[in-house]
Amino acid sequence: MTAQGTTQVRTIRWGILGTGRIAKAFATALKDTPDAVLAAVASRSVDSATAFATEYGSHELTKSHGSYQALADDPDVDAIYIATPHPMHHENALMCLNAGKAILVEKAFTVNRREAEEIVALARAKKLFAMEAMWTRFHPSMLEAKRIIASGEIGTVATIQADLGFYSDAGPEHRLFNPALGGGSLLDLGIYPLSIAAYFLGPVQSVKASGQIGPTGVDVQACFVLTHENGGLSSCSSSLLARTPVECTICGSEGFIRMHNRFHNTEDLTVELNDGSRRTVNKPRIGNGYAHEIIEVNRCLREGLLESPVMPLDETLALMGVLDEMRKQIGVVYDADRAA
Repeated sequence: MTAQGTTQVRTIRWGILGTGRIAKAFATALKDTPDAVLAAVASRSVDSATAFATEYGSHELTKSHGSYQALADDPDVDAIYIATPHPMHHENALMCLNAGKAILVEKAFTVNRREAEEIVALARAKKLFAMEAMWTRFHPSMLEAKRIIASGEIGTVATIQADLGFYSDAGPEHRLFNPALGGGSLLDLGIYPLSIAAYFLGPVQSVKASGQIGPTGVDVQACFVLTHENGGLSSCSSSLLARTPVECTICGSEGFIRMHNRFHNTEDLTVELNDGSRRTVNKPRIGNGYAHEIIEVNRCLREGLLESPVMPLDETLALMGVLDEMRKQIGVVYDADRAA
């Protein structure tokens, strides 16, 4: 207890593994997160790590490591955010877990389910926290949509439509199109509509997918229909060839909820009912939106939880299995699949 009679909250010391765009967004969000600090950052070169720490961390507190292993072994780090390309997640996550660190792994969690299973098995064996960084699930707008559904306002939810796409003219070596970096629309974009459909309609029973393969052998766009265990259906798409509305519509017997303006990071949703009534709800997020998943991990660590009930590991495994099946139907194969 403090002198004022309040409980002292444990500060969570974060390490960031990788210094790319998503790592920068996460570091920015850490500054908006109470009782959390960027304790260390690692890159493959100490100069890159130092530059990142100087810009996004605290000069006095944030350490710079010139190797990922050094970050994993850092005794002053509680949790590590893994922000490397998809194919590196497996190796990086196992390294951090073997060093005794809690991990938050950027989505997609891995390249395939086999790799994900190995990470989950090690986390559970070592009794360490692990979670997929599906930031969308923790946004206030998503929690509000979940609350509206639970209230019965839109009746029984039967179907969901969700899309995520943008046009990219990046070259074949870019991570979006390079198979060695886990390129393709499904792992980078399709994971969002897939995850959100499962969040609102429950576990996926089966999937039918169709996709377009680009010159590098990865899917440049895909459409997929999910049949959920409760009988509901979801129609989803991802594209690197076209800008799409980036909306998610949750449809029930009494009306629908539409999340628009980049549904995966929106602050607004519209509720329209069968009686013709229509209302818009605004649920502001903290900063760039990443703080909400950090808050959840911090809460779990303080409470001694090994998984988040909002993004549990069994669901991550199930969704990686769905992605595997979609890639099989479309014809996308990565090196990690051949190594199985």
